[in-house]
Amino acid sequence: MNIALRILEIVLPVLAIIAFGYFIGRLWKPDMRVVNRLNLDVFGPFLVLAYLSDKGVDLVSLWPLVVASIVIVLGSGILAWPFAKLSGQNPRTFVPPMMFNNCGNMGLPLALFAFGAPGVAGMVALFTTSNLLHFTLGSFIVNKHADLKVLLKSPMVWATIVGASLGLSGLHLPDSVHAPLKMIGDCTIPVMLLSLGVRMLDVKREDFTNSLLGAAVCPLTGLLVAGLLAVWLPMSKTQIGLVYLFGSLPPAVLNFLVADYYKQEPEKVASIVLVGNIASIVFIPFGLWFALR
Repeated sequence: MNIALRILEIVLPVLAIIAFGYFIGRLWKPDMRVVNRLNLDVFGPFLVLAYLSDKGVDLVSLWPLVVASIVIVLGSGILAWPFAKLSGQNPRTFVPPMMFNNCGNMGLPLALFAFGAPGVAGMVALFTTSNLLHFTLGSFIVNKHADLKVLLKSPMVWATIVGASLGLSGLHLPDSVHAPLKMIGDCTIPVMLLSLGVRMLDVKREDFTNSLLGAAVCPLTGLLVAGLLAVWLPMSKTQIGLVYLFGSLPPAVLNFLVADYYKQEPEKVASIVLVGNIASIVFIPFGLWFALR
């Protein structure tokens, strides 16, 4: 199959759901706070727990993706720091969105359409590692007095710990328990995309121009580090593809939530996140092209 057609088949369903969310937002102007809280504290943790404890997932074989996630997060931050200084932006505002990408809202569905169930399992490894770094290192970058108690209260963190413990120990949940967990967890992907579409309504014209730098720096630094890892880190073809896809993703919505919690210019962060996700229409096909070669 022509690679351009394959990329189109992967991207179109994702964009269609985001566009539907945008349409719903314009038509009904729904309050998404409860839905987003459910996704962050219920659907997402169940998805992580279900995949990490799945009998068919070999967690040990996913270690290169854990390493790749750490290196891409740290490498993107180091490369983004000079851009913040040169553009006169506060690094505490600009750098975290460059480090922590949208591997939940966009990474999971793209991995599903590109690589199937093994792709979702691999992206979960990238996603959970990035999330743990975001709640720890990311919080300290935004605010040096960050409270680690927030990390201990996160259902996503506990789902990661429990799921990884079960998977690595060889102990698995009974099918009667695992099946409903996975059914609830599978709500995560479409709900994330719909929510992202609704959020697109918040982009302001004046913020669009100011956030274009971040929209480009995030995926370009990620792809650069991913390219180095593809040569240096021993990975399967699917894992290399997932790393390229991970590197090409735009800033995560969670960056806004963290910035808002610590009052670190949340409006600017929201603009960077939203404009970056719009610009991903350009950058994600590049990541998929490298991923599917």
